[in-house]
Amino acid sequence: MRAVLTGVLMLVQASAAVAADRLAVFDEATKVTAEQFYDPGMAGVDWDAAVAAHRARIMPEMDREAVAAEVNALLARLGTSHTRLYTRDDPAWYQLAGVFLHGSDEIAAALAPFLTDGAPRYAGIGAMVDARDDGFFVTGVLPGFPAEAAGVRVGDRLDAVNGDPYHPIRSFAGRAGTDTTLTVERSPGDRRDLTVTPVMLDGVTMFEDAMRASARVIEHNGARVGSIRPWSYAGRKYQDILAGEVLYGSLKDADALVLDLRGGWGGASPEYLTLFTDKAITMTSIGRDGTAFTFASGWTKPVVLLVDEGTRSGKELMAHGFRALGLGPIVGETTAGAVVGGRLNVLSDGSLLYVAVVDVRVDGVRLEGVGVAPDIAVPFDPAFAAGADPQFDRAVAEAARLAGG
Repeated sequence: MRAVLTGVLMLVQASAAVAADRLAVFDEATKVTAEQFYDPGMAGVDWDAAVAAHRARIMPEMDREAVAAEVNALLARLGTSHTRLYTRDDPAWYQLAGVFLHGSDEIAAALAPFLTDGAPRYAGIGAMVDARDDGFFVTGVLPGFPAEAAGVRVGDRLDAVNGDPYHPIRSFAGRAGTDTTLTVERSPGDRRDLTVTPVMLDGVTMFEDAMRASARVIEHNGARVGSIRPWSYAGRKYQDILAGEVLYGSLKDADALVLDLRGGWGGASPEYLTLFTDKAITMTSIGRDGTAFTFASGWTKPVVLLVDEGTRSGKELMAHGFRALGLGPIVGETTAGAVVGGRLNVLSDGSLLYVAVVDVRVDGVRLEGVGVAPDIAVPFDPAFAAGADPQFDRAVAEAARLAGG
């Protein structure tokens, strides 16, 4: 009997410890938010009452994803972008860690205990996925990554991995380098098994590699249209990749350009638009054998900007400036309206808390909650699209038209 009582007591103590841990994370997140949120009036929310209401819902049996969902339900009351809690069960954790890792010694030190070999690495296939009430849908396939090689398409619903329900992190954990069965639903009722080999994705480098691999030239009505997609624009390195490709790389000889800013992460600066100009200086180098190579200081040919509701933050600043400077047409959907300044915090359990710490005006206009509307509207819901991309097709057609194609 004593052994049974002792066992029960240990279970009770363990349950209490788990509950305390869950509450500690909740309390830490809400305290940091209250201290840092740019509006001291907490956007008109009775913060103390809201915190108490959501805190009462934290139960010992909750896993960290469930606790994060409760925190995010609370943060959503603020109605502001750049304000969210991310756990290591979310690919966004690794991607955000990659964005901020080398920009702050303080963040790097706080992240260190939670990294793999000093990097925010996780096993994955290179598919950008949107979690909806009716499942996980692919919104983007990173070129050069396993999802593309396996034939995963935009619009696929990811149903299972080796027969178990799909999860964006747990499904591929421990499977890097191993052939794995991914069950997708391409259209309602059309389920198929694909063989995919996950790799270790690095949040620091994955979007650089994907951006380079995205550069391509499409022939359309006699015009050569180049395109490139910066999935992340958080850092000068992405602008350097763009400039390198359009000025002297694979897109140099294209007749027009589609700059695809859909989805992914922001971080871009309006100054990047100086690449697109109506005047440029050219330089030609001529070798001993007479071979000549010419490149310009800027892109002077037609350019089309492609945006959607996932275009956010610094990318929206670029979209606003693109229109204000009259650089070309904007195709797609109204952008996210997520234009405030955020600060990343590493919590004690390794979770990442993003908090909006400054409000932003662009040319005196507040884009938060508003976004940038396209000149040529092309609505698109990728669910069950089977790889179709009418927004991209329209942008290419417009670029070709401007180039005389």
